[in-house]
Amino acid sequence: MDFDDQLRRYFGTANLATIAPAALEAGVDRMRVDFGIENDKRRKFALWTLMYMFGAAPDLDIAFDNEDDRNAARDFMDLMDKAGG
Repeated sequence: MDFDDQLRRYFGTANLATIAPAALEAGVDRMRVDFGIENDKRRKFALWTLMYMFGAAPDLDIAFDNEDDRNAARDFMDLMDKAGG
């Protein structure tokens, strides 16, 4: 999953600065729907990371059945925290 492609898919642009508030809300809603129906483990994790970056990711216990996946998500969260501060 290419980041720019995902931005275009959900928000209609790869330029974060141009996403209108209504488009942001609609895109996040579409991500939530897609996340709920996604069966591919890798695609689901990638979609969760995108949702996390937009502050819309579900809690780990809800998002992932597998402890390894939850741990990978925790690692991602730690990396994002370190990158941001």
